[in-house]
Amino acid sequence: MNFQQLRSVREAVRCGFNLTEVANTLHTSQPGVSRQIRELEEELGIELFVRAGKRLTGLTDPGRHVLPIIEHILLGSSNLRQAGAEFASQQSGLLSIAATHSQARYALPMAVQAFRAQFPDIKLHLHQGSPEQVADMLLSGEADVGIATEALGRYEELIALPCYRWTHSVIVPPGHALLDEPLTLQRLAGYPLITYDTGFTGRTRIDEAFQAQHLTPDITLNAMDADVIKTYVELGMGVGIVASIAFEAERDLTLRAIDAGDLFGINLTKLAVRRGSYLRGYVYAFVESFAPMLTRSVVEQALSGAQSPLALAKPAALPERLALEGPGH
Repeated sequence: MNFQQLRSVREAVRCGFNLTEVANTLHTSQPGVSRQIRELEEELGIELFVRAGKRLTGLTDPGRHVLPIIEHILLGSSNLRQAGAEFASQQSGLLSIAATHSQARYALPMAVQAFRAQFPDIKLHLHQGSPEQVADMLLSGEADVGIATEALGRYEELIALPCYRWTHSVIVPPGHALLDEPLTLQRLAGYPLITYDTGFTGRTRIDEAFQAQHLTPDITLNAMDADVIKTYVELGMGVGIVASIAFEAERDLTLRAIDAGDLFGINLTKLAVRRGSYLRGYVYAFVESFAPMLTRSVVEQALSGAQSPLALAKPAALPERLALEGPGH
């Protein structure tokens, strides 16, 4: 039994049983992948995969039982290498962060700047994607830390820790009618709306708020980031709904923001790591730089199961990030 055999089995599942993709992922040949899987099956005395001719089509019952063990062994191997690297080189290495656009653009810069000042020799890789893509990068080991508002808490393999709370703002051009009277969902539903795509940056709360009032909003444009939303509001295509942190009064001079926290409620941004993973010291330092309440002790307790992430999830106990105050806000 060897690690290449175990990786072949794991990647076969991750790649939807497509051995060509497995071979590309592992930088080997398709016959080589098939041989590694067959040799492991022969050693274990069981078949791990259902086959149709030479094709893999699924996992057998023994395969479903063995797969979590394989995942655990490979994760342990990765942790062992990380632990060795931790002591071999305390101040060098790589930190890979996966985040949605809103987090990367508006929430991360100060933390990244502070981290770079403290660890100038650590290489930083910043990946952007949807919340689901952020989770996938964590699960595959491509990212050490993931940051997003939605989705991260739905994965059993991840530890998702709440970082801060935030609300939405409605953005309009100067002189817009919505600036004249108190904002309501009924008034808002009377305009074409531009907001986040489904699954991004608190979109779920926006949809739920309208549904609770039996209103059907006219979502004229969905986008993945606030910069796009603001651009189309400036063009007069509709009223925007963005995260409050995405409105910057000193930059967004052609727009005005109206707080919509009472309409759409409080959202939580979460920071996630893979359950059971070994985190090097500088990873803990970055986490605390981004979310000061997530000290190394807190994260270690969550990873060990001694501290439930739910115990940290009370919105009132978390810091709040809002838009910068400015004209018309």
